[in-house]
Amino acid sequence: MNKAAIFRKRHPPAGSRPGTLVAPEGSPPPKIRVMRYDPAGVEEFDITDPEQLRDVASPGHVAWIDVQGLGDVARLRQVGAIFDVHLLALEDVVNAPQRPKAEEFEKQLLLIARMATIKSETLIEVEQVAVLLGDNYVISVQETYGDCLDPVRVRIREGLGRMRKSGPDYLAYAIIDTIIDGYYPVIDRLSTRIMRIEDLVLTRPTPATLNRLNRVKTDLVVMRRGVWPQQETVGRLLRDPSRFISESVKPYLRDTYDHCSQLVDVVDSHRELVNGLMNTYLSVTSNRTNEVMKVLTIMASIFIPLTFIAGIYGMNFQDMPELTKKWAYPAVLGVMTATGIGMLLFFRHRGWLGGDGADDEMDEE
Repeated sequence: MNKAAIFRKRHPPAGSRPGTLVAPEGSPPPKIRVMRYDPAGVEEFDITDPEQLRDVASPGHVAWIDVQGLGDVARLRQVGAIFDVHLLALEDVVNAPQRPKAEEFEKQLLLIARMATIKSETLIEVEQVAVLLGDNYVISVQETYGDCLDPVRVRIREGLGRMRKSGPDYLAYAIIDTIIDGYYPVIDRLSTRIMRIEDLVLTRPTPATLNRLNRVKTDLVVMRRGVWPQQETVGRLLRDPSRFISESVKPYLRDTYDHCSQLVDVVDSHRELVNGLMNTYLSVTSNRTNEVMKVLTIMASIFIPLTFIAGIYGMNFQDMPELTKKWAYPAVLGVMTATGIGMLLFFRHRGWLGGDGADDEMDEE
């Protein structure tokens, strides 16, 4: 995930009036699809003109208006006007991303969530999903095409469970619950990446390994920013009374709250593990650097006396008796060899060459 995505937030120009909408750069034009159902059946159709939505939310039915794409502010404003969406609510829907929250307005209850999806082995994308819960309809609005809500659509089509027998608040719960459950495969993918990186930290602590750690750490920050506020949001729905949430739905919301708590615990434990791997990486690389410095220091220490001996006999004095002796040259080489061997034996005895001399001394004591 791009680090800039963590701080990505669109603001209207300074001094703009409340309710100013800012179209996200690169967001596709809105596609609108409606699922309208009751216990007897379900119908699905696409909307090409927002004016077609005026008769969608009919009594006796639950309508799910699914809007994907935020690229056309005028069209989104038209949808908001048809359902009398408060301007501040519409601003939170369009000016994504917002912090996950629940906010009640006169005609709707606004729920903001963040949906995580796996795009590739190492790419995780998070986008905002806004849910507007009305008297007999639910409007979901997301930034781009595609989502994780197909299980909800299947339950509506096949009439599974109490989906078609319940009101719009149960549909809103199902959407939020599915979004939260969508974090589990993402967390599993992150767990696999962390285990692979853990092996690399211990066997091949390269800068590339550190980059992988930083990417996973960034993904975990994004995960926590999506899950932790969502836990607060679901908790608020359980605590605060709302005419949009019936008592029959609250037991299901408690289950969603438990899922949020589990995810928060897992994300926090993964963050601690990654921080521990960071410290392990620094320790391993520091130890390797120390080993290299020790080898270089030992080599320099061996050559210092040899250089000293060679320097003495390299001086340009005329009266150096050894220079006229036939045995002088091999004798100096012998002294230098003995000195080098003696230094090596001393280092090994001290345990500086990976030997156990120093340990033996401690055992004898």
